[in-house]
Amino acid sequence: LRQLRGKAMGMVFQEPMTALNPVMTCGRQIDELLRAHTRWPAARRQKEVLDMLDRVRLPEPARMVRSYPHQLSGGQRQRIVIAMALILKPALLICDEPTTALDVTTQKEILKLIAELQSNAAYDAPGALQSAVLFITHDMGVVAEIADEVLVMHQGQAVEYGAVHEVLHAPKAAYTRMLLDAVPSMKPPPARPTPTGPALLRGEAVGKTYNSRDWLGRARATEALQAATLAVRAGETVGVVGESGSGKSTLARCLIRLIAPTEGRVMWGDTDVAQLGEGALRPLRSQVQVVFQDPNRSLNPRRKVGDSIVEGVVNFGASPTEALALAADLMAKVRLPIESLQRYPSQFSGGQRQRIAIARALACRPRVLVADEAVSALDVSVQAQILTLLRDIRDELGLGLLFITHDLRVAAQLCDRVIVMHHGHIVEQGLTADLYAHPQQDYTRKLLQAAPPNISASSP
Repeated sequence: LRQLRGKAMGMVFQEPMTALNPVMTCGRQIDELLRAHTRWPAARRQKEVLDMLDRVRLPEPARMVRSYPHQLSGGQRQRIVIAMALILKPALLICDEPTTALDVTTQKEILKLIAELQSNAAYDAPGALQSAVLFITHDMGVVAEIADEVLVMHQGQAVEYGAVHEVLHAPKAAYTRMLLDAVPSMKPPPARPTPTGPALLRGEAVGKTYNSRDWLGRARATEALQAATLAVRAGETVGVVGESGSGKSTLARCLIRLIAPTEGRVMWGDTDVAQLGEGALRPLRSQVQVVFQDPNRSLNPRRKVGDSIVEGVVNFGASPTEALALAADLMAKVRLPIESLQRYPSQFSGGQRQRIAIARALACRPRVLVADEAVSALDVSVQAQILTLLRDIRDELGLGLLFITHDLRVAAQLCDRVIVMHHGHIVEQGLTADLYAHPQQDYTRKLLQAAPPNISASSP
């Protein structure tokens, strides 16, 4: 099997943080495949690694080979995993949700790279065998872009199989039609009235610079975020979109004070929390809560769901009786049975776990909810349910919602306003319908053009 793995068959997994070794540099992990399967000298192996990192559009490949997985963004880690799978040019490439964590432009480049691997363009030797690709995904737009044939599965059974244009545009199975109907459109719904109340969350010229040292000990400053200004009001959803590494998550972490900005102001209501210490921040934490991308990592697997949900509100002074009543009410809000409180996270599906994470965030009665890629790992049908849930909760409770995403289709369907980020800067912002119809910046137009195509299915 070892002779086949890597060289005859490569695999790209969905979650790069669990696929990569946290105590090895990324360059060493890619080089490990070359050392195991080739007799190339170190100089050639190093060149191959740098070339592959460049081909998967990682910035500064020389720095990436020295970086550890935790020092990279989610999209950058996924590109490292893809580089590992492609480095030996396998005859069979199995991709299990490989573009889930990638922004639209990087996704387009990766799909193009995989298409090249299928042809002879990726090989040095002429006449080399073409590669086969087994591509597992919940993104029907990606299916339309890359697949020749498609197999639709439901509850462990194949419900439909055929040529991609037939299955996507003339589906026979009801489940296939349901999946296609759940795909979000790039056309935003009609604009809602613009909220005019005071900002619940506001960033003014927020910046974040990381100071480190290179391998020679020289000081190095990396500006991850520069002069970002935005506001979130009650009852509105503000989306933040951009490529991986654009500064979206850094902005969110500064605004919710998981990290302290190096410049600017962060206002929670009338309070500037930018430089407050944790002791002063603690009583204010309930005002702004966050829902992370991966509920598997944000929920404690050893604690029952009910204990995780009530922990925050108990820490803020609620009695156990009040906390349990609140947890039962939140289960109804996120449309899960009350019996779920006595179960563990491992006993739920991915979509159900994300509902639990939302319930936990709501337990402290926040004024602002920050969702950082909260639906990117979910299939389209579950994604549609979570988006509807977030929309309903926003309207019912009058929350402000800051929605971080790389999926422009999701942003189109949920967000009232959209902020576009690139290299740590806000390059454009405006009402969703206006920005999508009339983008002012070349970068925004590039993002919109790179989004997967809309899919329309005709009735059988």
